[in-house]
Amino acid sequence: MDFTKRRLPDSELEVMQAIWSCQAPVSRRDIENILLPRHPMALTTLLTLLTRLAEKEFLRIDKVGRSSVYTPLVTEQEYLASQSNRFFTKLCGGNLSTFATALCDGGLSREELEELKKLLEEHAL
Repeated sequence: MDFTKRRLPDSELEVMQAIWSCQAPVSRRDIENILLPRHPMALTTLLTLLTRLAEKEFLRIDKVGRSSVYTPLVTEQEYLASQSNRFFTKLCGGNLSTFATALCDGGLSREELEELKKLLEEHAL
């Protein structure tokens, strides 16, 4: 399955972000500890989301004794790059002016735009 064409639903993305923030492999308890303060969910819901992410090939589930651990198969950077490209081509039609307008209208501050300009000028992107 090609993850670059998939946009994760918000709940699955939150789980992946929790996994990305940990050293792999990640236990269910690690994921719950990260999600609990901002998005508490039932254990069955979390396990369903983890299974879906494995089916979509975003992560691998390995059994360790009676527990499972989760290893991301897609890095956060890879996912962000694919979604940025998808946004640029699909929603902006590959038009740089439309993309730039969307960034500006999307609430980027003048300082953030200046930082982006500086990164582009220094070839840091």
